[in-house]
Amino acid sequence: MAKTKIIKRATRTKLPRERNAGTMTNAMFWSFIRSALRNKSRWWKPITQCRMSSRRAYKGTNKRQKFEYQCNQCKNWFPDKEIAVDHKIPAGSLNSGDDLKGFVERLFCEEKHLQCLCSGCHDVKTKLEKPKK
Repeated sequence: MAKTKIIKRATRTKLPRERNAGTMTNAMFWSFIRSALRNKSRWWKPITQCRMSSRRAYKGTNKRQKFEYQCNQCKNWFPDKEIAVDHKIPAGSLNSGDDLKGFVERLFCEEKHLQCLCSGCHDVKTKLEKPKK
C-alpha cells in the first residue's frame, strides 16, 4: 500500500470587504481607481504630442506600417506596438486618499516630463523603479 502525503495549505485571512456595497477590499478599491485614472490618461494631449515628436515616416517594406518611433534611451526605431510613453518621474503608487493628489499630478503631466521608450528599455526602467520587497 502506497503512503499518501498530506499537504496542508496555508490559510489566508480574509480581508474585510468594506467598499462598493461590501464587494471590494480597500486594495481592490484603490486598484480600481488607479486603473480608471490610467485609462483616462490615454486621452491626455501631451502623451499624443510626445508620440508625434518621436515619429517619422516608415520607409520599409511593410505597406501597412505608416510610422516608426525612436526610443529616447537606445535611439533605435520601432513600430507603434513596440513603443510606450513613459513618465520620466514615475506616477508612483495610489494606495490611499493621501496619495491621490500627487498621483494625479504626476500622471497628467506635460510633454517635457514624458518620453518614448521601446518595450525593452521601458521594462528595464520599470524594474529599476520598483521597490524591492
